[in-house]
Amino acid sequence: MKPVIFGLAGESVSAEERALFRACDPAGYILFGRNIRDRAQVRALTDDLREIAGREDLFIMVDQEGGRVARMRPPEWPACPPAGTFGALYEVAPSSAMEAARSNARALGAMLAEVGITADAAPVLDIRYPGASDIVGDRAFGDEPMRVAALGRATLEGLRAGGVVGIVKHMPGHGRALVDSHLDLPIVTVDSKEMERDLAPFRTLREAPAGMTAHIVYTGWDAERPASLSPRVIGEIIRGAIGFEGLLMSDDLDMKALNGPADELAEAVVAAGCDVALNCWGRMDEMTAIAARLPEMTDPARERLDRAMKSIAAGPEPDWPIERALATRDALLAQLPA
Repeated sequence: MKPVIFGLAGESVSAEERALFRACDPAGYILFGRNIRDRAQVRALTDDLREIAGREDLFIMVDQEGGRVARMRPPEWPACPPAGTFGALYEVAPSSAMEAARSNARALGAMLAEVGITADAAPVLDIRYPGASDIVGDRAFGDEPMRVAALGRATLEGLRAGGVVGIVKHMPGHGRALVDSHLDLPIVTVDSKEMERDLAPFRTLREAPAGMTAHIVYTGWDAERPASLSPRVIGEIIRGAIGFEGLLMSDDLDMKALNGPADELAEAVVAAGCDVALNCWGRMDEMTAIAARLPEMTDPARERLDRAMKSIAAGPEPDWPIERALATRDALLAQLPA
């Protein structure tokens, strides 16, 4: 097995993709809007990927946070609110906010599990800061660590109950970035003591099954390399200070925060300590080069992948259908001031 999560080019697996995937056996896959049309098509696609891999517990992820980050959209799937909505309810009624976030995540998880997707790139545990890039914005639960952790925990619980793995992001914290890491390399210059505030939600939820790194330079820890490429940030901060023991993936290698060929970046993030590299765009030349360059997945990384998948072995809760979860969420959100 190769330590990489690959994207696909279209709504079905091409002959070239099939040959590559059979030969290299990537750790998992990520789906985007270009891969998603309707329930039947997505289910057929994920079933095909499982047949190629020869394993039912295949890691197939999607970015389905709610709000502006959602690959599965109306009219086929219901729209879900961004994390900031639950943060706003927390101001009024904390317990209701946590149950609303949990119910929302139950619905999200069940929507994904229904079509064979097994992991959601949520919750965002970044803290919102005034004046920072809006790339986080309302994707964050708020500006206070305890609130972020409480609503993040509820989301992880709901996703698991719905039948999928939750992926906390972006470790060790994207909230202070002044630029969008999709477009440029953010540099955070606050010292390690100040960054304790950003680590707090990740530390509280350090037992999450999976996590994603941030493509950000934190000068207090490593002034030369972004977190995804930094053995110090991954080893001393994410694995050490935070205590995270789950499956750790990089953010997308194609983001402009990183420079260099995709295969070299994939090798570098794995060498730095990521369990898997994330390569989203389904470009055959890049995937072929990455597969050729990467070593086999290490035993500890494979154990973390297996542990993440076993965390949802029970499957969706049969007494919590999507409609009930959505109705519970909406009744609780009705407490928000008009």
